[in-house]
Amino acid sequence: MEIKKIIDDLQISNAINLIWETFLQFEAPEYSVEGIQSFRDFIEDKEIIQTVEFWGAYDNKELKGVIATNDNRKHICCFFVKAQYHRQGIGKKLWEYLCKNSHSKTITVNSSPYAVPFYHKLGFIDTDIEQQSDGIKYTPMRFER
Repeated sequence: MEIKKIIDDLQISNAINLIWETFLQFEAPEYSVEGIQSFRDFIEDKEIIQTVEFWGAYDNKELKGVIATNDNRKHICCFFVKAQYHRQGIGKKLWEYLCKNSHSKTITVNSSPYAVPFYHKLGFIDTDIEQQSDGIKYTPMRFER
């Protein structure tokens, strides 16, 4: 497994496709039509995407997982692993890579309902109750070193 920065347009497009397909499988069933559209608008907004850093977990050139951050690696805005590769340590490897390459004492995330237990395992704590904005459900969380 190799973790590497995703920089060219084709790789970013592949990462966004992985994010979208995984979102549809695990997150969308709990979201309203508005929430699904809001998420799609977010990942397709070229101005936003230019402010995001992406890293991918690759195995034999296959992209298996993606972590994306903004605000100088202080906030996780997307963190997805393809369904068939869940529970194989890929998410943990992406997380460890981010920790090693971020100098921030605090890392935040607005976790989807599905991912809250995963973030708890990584050491994140809830900073508020579940929220909803533009149809997107999330729990604000933070990790302190």
